Amino acid sequence: MKELKYRELLKDKKRIVVKIGSSSLHHMETGELNLTKMERLVRELCELKNQGKDVVLVSSGAIAVGKKILNVSPNETPMKQACAAIGQARLMMIYERLFAEYNHVTAQVLLTKQTIVNPDSRLNAENTFKELLKLGVIPVVNENDTVAVHEVEDTFGDNDFLSSIVSVLTGADLLILLSDIDGLYTDDPRSNKDAKFIPLVESLDESYMLMGKDTTGSRIGTGGMSAKLHAATVAVNAGCDMIIANGEDVSVIHKIVEGRNHGTLFIGKRDDRFNIAGYVGMTR
Repeated sequence: MKELKYRELLKDKKRIVVKIGSSSLHHMETGELNLTKMERLVRELCELKNQGKDVVLVSSGAIAVGKKILNVSPNETPMKQACAAIGQARLMMIYERLFAEYNHVTAQVLLTKQTIVNPDSRLNAENTFKELLKLGVIPVVNENDTVAVHEVEDTFGDNDFLSSIVSVLTGADLLILLSDIDGLYTDDPRSNKDAKFIPLVESLDESYMLMGKDTTGSRIGTGGMSAKLHAATVAVNAGCDMIIANGEDVSVIHKIVEGRNHGTLFIGKRDDRFNIAGYVGMTR
């Protein structure tokens, strides 16, 4: 079976980007960080690193953490950016302590859309990632919400898209998007009980893009299936396989890398004509 062949190849992936969203990091009832889940996530990533693989984590959650610390519900951009500044520091402190428990070093990397559009800053970002990974460091990446200007469309829009950009910058061969859904369906399964699960996408064409929904199942997270399909567009054109999987149980990470049948697998097919800066520049 073709899917089994593709799944088997996942065992040989050498550089893996994992993205986890705000909804997966927080307790929905209280908005507080789910520290048990964060510890399990870190343990999964450290185990991949111990196997000799390069690992990059793209983590949302800074604004949500800042909002909880300040006990505010910001609507204006300056307050959101203040929450991001406070929350990012707290989030990174927790990640650093958790990774240190398993004897791994982390580094914080904050990106903006302009980092990618500008060729000089994009090269600098690539060189930074290259050096960090060569040193055996696990980069923890987020958008730099403290300086990105949302009103003038200066942001990536969501960390699904950002994680696909990071996959390009790092030359990753696998991107795992941990979501609140099992993968890609023909329609939103929350509203359509007849929606069919799609385990494998060999060629990402317009018919799949039309299946994307902008809705998300969480009041904390942003983006939806549409955002994930745009991320897939970037990843597969860079030759990077991508998987959308349910992040409720983060042990799905090692199961995916073992070649087990979890999530929707998008097969990477490098297109040398694909211009990452151009695509990012015209995408909100």
